[in-house]
Amino acid sequence: MSWIILTLFVFLFIGAGIFYFCVFFDQAILTRRGTLYRVKTEKKKVALTFDDGPSPIWTSQILYELKKEGIKATFFMGGRHVKLYPEVARKVAEEGHEIENHGYAHNVLFYYRPEEIEEEIKYTEHIIEQVTGRTTKYFRPPKAWLRGSIKKKIKGMGYEVVLWSLNSKDWVTFDARRIVNVISKRVKSGDILLFHDSGGVLKAEGGDRSQTVATIPLLARELDKRGFEFVTVDQLIKGEGQ
Repeated sequence: MSWIILTLFVFLFIGAGIFYFCVFFDQAILTRRGTLYRVKTEKKKVALTFDDGPSPIWTSQILYELKKEGIKATFFMGGRHVKLYPEVARKVAEEGHEIENHGYAHNVLFYYRPEEIEEEIKYTEHIIEQVTGRTTKYFRPPKAWLRGSIKKKIKGMGYEVVLWSLNSKDWVTFDARRIVNVISKRVKSGDILLFHDSGGVLKAEGGDRSQTVATIPLLARELDKRGFEFVTVDQLIKGEGQ
C-alpha cells in the first residue's frame, strides 16, 4: 500500500511542477539570445501579437475587438491553419494587421536540421503569400525553442527571429482581468506581448480563447490610461506609429 501512496505523491509532485512551469515560468527567457524580443525605445509603444492561428472561431472575434479599440496587431500564423482557413487569414490581411511566419505545423524545431528549417519557413511563407498576398520577414518559433546555429540559419534566410518580452499565458490563465493586471504591472516601452488566437494547453488548435478576446478591450483601456500606444512588430522595430 505504501508504494501506491509514494507513486501518487511522485505524480502529484511532477504534476505540480509542470503546472508551475506552465503558469509562472516563461521558457522564452532561456532562448532569447540572438533574437528580438523587445525594442529599445523611449516612446511608449508596445506590440500586441497573436500566435497559432488563424482560427475559424476565435480570430474573427479578436479582430472585432481590435477594430473597436483601433488597434493594429501582428499575427504569427501557422501554414497549416492558413491552408485550412484561408478566408480567415485573408480577413486579417484585409483589416490591415501584420501577418508573419510561425512555421507550418507548430512543431518544436529544436532538433530540426538547417534544411528542414528552411523548408518549414519557405513553405509557410509561400502559403501565406498565396492566400493573403503578404510577404513575411519575421519568424517566431513554436514554444520559442531554437538552437543558436538554427537562429543563424534563419537570419541567413533574411528573417529576424522575434520572440516576446511579456507572455500573457492566455493558454493556461483563464481570467482576463488577471492577465491585464499582470501585464499592466510589468509593461515597459518597446515590449512585445504574446497572446494566442488558437490552441489550448495540449495542442495548437481548438482550445478556448474567450478570455483572450475579453482581455483586448480591458488591456487597451488600461494601457491607454498609462499613455501606451499599440503598434505592429514591424512598426515597433522601425520606430513608426499607427
